[in-house]
Amino acid sequence: MPGSDSLGGVTARPAAPVRVFLLDDHEVVRRGLRDLLDGEPDLEVVGEASDAEEALTRVPAVRPDVAVLDVRLGSAEQDGDHSGIEVCRELRARMPELVCLILTSFDDDEALMDAVMAGAAGYVLKQIKGADLVSAIRTVADGTPLLDPGASGRVMARVRARENRAGPPELARLTPREREVLALIGEGLTNRQIGERLFLAEKTVKNRISAILGKLGVGRRVQAAVIAERLREP
Repeated sequence: MPGSDSLGGVTARPAAPVRVFLLDDHEVVRRGLRDLLDGEPDLEVVGEASDAEEALTRVPAVRPDVAVLDVRLGSAEQDGDHSGIEVCRELRARMPELVCLILTSFDDDEALMDAVMAGAAGYVLKQIKGADLVSAIRTVADGTPLLDPGASGRVMARVRARENRAGPPELARLTPREREVLALIGEGLTNRQIGERLFLAEKTVKNRISAILGKLGVGRRVQAAVIAERLREP
């Protein structure tokens, strides 16, 4: 029978812990991450893997909320570069609701851009403090993208440099109103702020953003923000 609070109301059930999966080819790193997260009552490690194949098998079986993925699995000679990002892309294709947090030892702009376009919600360095990593997992689990502002700026510059003057073809699929919304996403505005700017209900903004993501073929707001940079003048 549910308990009651001091005012006679029904006590709310505690929220279920965030289910976390760990992918890293170093056992010591995985063990350290597990020990760190096991000490948090709102986080639960539900599985781990040491390579891409193992992760692609286990993650769909245990259905985590967040997958913490190492960028490089194995040596470069063994195709280790960016393989965690490929796992992210494949898992997100199978499980669009899965949130991926990329964990790496290297401050690599190319890997960061690849991670964003693969659907990762966050990208952090292994040098991060334990408490900050726990906070990062909670942040992306709540649906908030997590990218270092300085690194994000460098990635945006690289995206603009890659585009020619004709502009990316994805934008041709959007209506003028959708392009306005996309531009405001690129400015970092929330749904409420976009609604206030364009005199739209917040629910209408949410629906328009869902349509924009579908037309652009991306699954996350942060990916749309990258594309939004292409609307700006060079």
